[in-house]
Amino acid sequence: MDIKTFCHNFKGHLTTINAHKIAVMKHCFKVGLYKQGLLHDLSKYSPIEFIPGVLYFQGDRSPNNAQREAEGFSSAWLHHKGRNKHHYEYWIDYSLAHNNNLAGMKMPVKYVVEMFCDRVAASKTYYKENYTDAISLEYYNKGHSHYVIHPESDALLKKLLTMLAVKGEDYTFRYIRKKVLKNM
Repeated sequence: MDIKTFCHNFKGHLTTINAHKIAVMKHCFKVGLYKQGLLHDLSKYSPIEFIPGVLYFQGDRSPNNAQREAEGFSSAWLHHKGRNKHHYEYWIDYSLAHNNNLAGMKMPVKYVVEMFCDRVAASKTYYKENYTDAISLEYYNKGHSHYVIHPESDALLKKLLTMLAVKGEDYTFRYIRKKVLKNM
């Protein structure tokens, strides 16, 4: 990679993760998750995540996918999902109830809500002017067949994504604040 491309990718990747982080923070603040909004995705600034992000930056999709295609796995993603509790992959463990198969563990509600905020912000970041309130649900449904997520966590996330698609952002964030997180 030449220096001009590296500088372009560096600026593009930093701009993308900053825009995403700010969008998630705003969404988390709307529902009352202030600490999670402030701390969201800080690991993306660590060298193990940031450098591959620059090297595989494309601007219209996650560089983790490009790294996965080029190297067979994404070291940035493995690091990221192991440190950020708003990813259902963080909660995969061996199940005592299912012959020690891998299974999704039930996520605390506040992390399911942060995951919802993260997915909405990612859709806005990558789809830009083509974003609609239905895109996050469509993206979730498209990949759902391979998700290893606890049924209750999955049901809550899908309910919120569906609510967003049908009733819009203001209604959904108000519902989350008043009904989902009412005791937090």
